[in-house]
Amino acid sequence: MPPHTTAQKQAIAQFVTLTNTRDTVASKALRAAGWNVERAVDAYFGGNQGPSKNTKVLNEIFDSYRGKRRSSRKRSRKKANQAVLDDPADNPDGIGINGAMKFLEDIGVQLDEVACLAIFEMCKSPSMGEFTREGFVEGWKSTQCDSKENMAQYGKNLRSNIPKDADLFRRVYRFTFLLSRLQGQRNLQFDIAEEQWKLLFTADRGGVPWNTSETPWLDWWIEFLVERGKKPVNKDLWEQVEVFMRKSRDDEEFGWWSADGAWPGALDDFVAYVQGKRGKSSEMEVE
Repeated sequence: MPPHTTAQKQAIAQFVTLTNTRDTVASKALRAAGWNVERAVDAYFGGNQGPSKNTKVLNEIFDSYRGKRRSSRKRSRKKANQAVLDDPADNPDGIGINGAMKFLEDIGVQLDEVACLAIFEMCKSPSMGEFTREGFVEGWKSTQCDSKENMAQYGKNLRSNIPKDADLFRRVYRFTFLLSRLQGQRNLQFDIAEEQWKLLFTADRGGVPWNTSETPWLDWWIEFLVERGKKPVNKDLWEQVEVFMRKSRDDEEFGWWSADGAWPGALDDFVAYVQGKRGKSSEMEVE
């Protein structure tokens, strides 16, 4: 491929400034548009002024949280309220843990609530406390939120909807497994799984409560797994626990249970564990 002319290099630089993309993306879009910057930008944003504006605003919000914050007495009050980059060239398409925490704080979402996991799921975060540019922009575009005020309201809506919307909860629950795994590992460490179950299955943290007035399901489940040696949790077990939780809440007497069902072995054993607990309780009451 021949080198770009001076005019083409200028067009690429202008396109990158307007869209926050890489040079290779800019070059491809401009070539398709006959090196007309306006047409290329319009095509990149979908040829519609509404989405184009939203995308630009969301990119600006994303960029305000990139990098680490640093303090300086010389900065003005206005600048003090903005995220300052240690190195603007370092990972231009990613927000790390410091920026993610500040963003969540600014939209009123706490790290220890299920709504936080829902936002990571919506933005398809690669790991806990990270956002990619594509995931952040596309995720928030899908909600029609293009300001931090709207994002904060969306967070409030999540809090009320997650416990009531089984499909939403299941989507967030399943994504949490991918989000929480340590890099390079297929399974979830028990300590992490325990922490996430206590978050997801507790009402006061925005989840669906598993414990009932009749049965401390979540407490017994954790106790059961601890006695088994705190083994890592695989994806199938993680997903089936949520299904088991729903069924056990609907019928605590196991009317739906079948030993021939395709449940993971750990849940088969847990049923026996619960029945044993109840048997001991009955004996104590008789005495």
